[in-house]
Amino acid sequence: MTSGIVGVAGGGLLVGHHLGLGAAAVGLALWAAAVPALVRRRAWLDLVTVGLAVLLVAMVAVRDAGWVVALCLLAAAMLSTVAATSARGGPAVLASGASWAAGVVRTLPWLVRGAGTLAGPRRGQVLVAARSLAVTAGLLLVFGVLFTSADAVFASYVPRLELELLPGQVVVGLLVAVASATLAHLALAPPPWSGVRLPLGRPARLGEWLLPLVALDALVLAFVLVQLGGVLGGHRHVLGTAGLSYAEYARQGFAQLVAVTALTLVVVAVAARRAPRETGRERLISRLVLGVLCVGTLGVVASALRRMDLYVEAFGLTRLRLFVVMAEVVLGVVLLLLLAAGVRWRAGWLPRAVVHVAGAGVLALALVNPDALIARHNLTADLEVPVDTVYLAGLSADAVPALHALDDPLWACLVRGGTDGGAAAWNLGRARASELAGSAPGGSTCADAYAKR
Repeated sequence: MTSGIVGVAGGGLLVGHHLGLGAAAVGLALWAAAVPALVRRRAWLDLVTVGLAVLLVAMVAVRDAGWVVALCLLAAAMLSTVAATSARGGPAVLASGASWAAGVVRTLPWLVRGAGTLAGPRRGQVLVAARSLAVTAGLLLVFGVLFTSADAVFASYVPRLELELLPGQVVVGLLVAVASATLAHLALAPPPWSGVRLPLGRPARLGEWLLPLVALDALVLAFVLVQLGGVLGGHRHVLGTAGLSYAEYARQGFAQLVAVTALTLVVVAVAARRAPRETGRERLISRLVLGVLCVGTLGVVASALRRMDLYVEAFGLTRLRLFVVMAEVVLGVVLLLLLAAGVRWRAGWLPRAVVHVAGAGVLALALVNPDALIARHNLTADLEVPVDTVYLAGLSADAVPALHALDDPLWACLVRGGTDGGAAAWNLGRARASELAGSAPGGSTCADAYAKR
């Protein structure tokens, strides 16, 4: 019953409206049937994951930037599958999407059995009543459309129906109802493989294991020591390096350093499984070698972020630059989690923690209002290049308050209002933009401002 109500609400609030308050409400309602089951199971960690997923979905009612909304919804989907399947170990977390799909297949017969149980011995009467209601609704719909199109006065007394939206509302409503029921079913009966973890690999010989890792430690530390000049020297170091400009210094290595950070996580995960651990001495050596690698890679993270900082100071912020900085910070936090797991050599909690860190990173990105941050920085910083007004004009309604606050006719010309689509489509970014759009100059004022520039 609850899933059916959520499905009806989802069809009405999602179809024909911009993503906004209605979509956020549906994202919360999806868990209405599942959360009580999680509470009864005392699955507190799953409830924390659910809360983070709901906060991410709520960003559709706060931010207008499509790229931010898409990231939030993707992260919310990832967290939802992990929470719904109660995934704990690394394999279960990675396979949570497939487990969710399997849960949908398991849920459909469960719904049929539940409907039969709800009807009880009066199943035949329920089917007759449902058939009668369906025929009644069909007749009223067909004749109502004909009568309203035949007489405008009669049509004014009939509630207006958006018939062209009805097929989409039915399809979306069914999908939302199935999603809600799947969450409830998985909360009641998680997949049996949700706690599966990879077994520890056979320990390697100490000398065989040490040689590649000590060599990698030395290489990483050597790189970090060389980079200290760039981290401490800043602009002077870049300008004093023959043949390097700001752009070349940042672009030359940033992508490679991000790849190094990600690859280090893989190396540490593989090496930890084969690490020598038979004696206390071997465990200590393993901790030290892997710890040095993680700490050195944190220096690589600092170098990558410093390179991007230099580039942003010279050429300004963009959406891509903000995103990759967020990704590098998340990788750095994961390295800290690896260090924490290595202290006691227990990492059973790590896969779920990594998912939480990724979700929290996306949520933090949405909360800082990236489009407004880009506009504010690029219009107030002392850049080496002219401000790209075309790029700023393409930002979402989230940037409007930042542009309006500059009190400059040129930048105020970029202010535009948000779309108004009713309560279901309400969005904080679009609402603020609509309030400020009326005070923006227009016509000859904008033309004069551009001419002066």
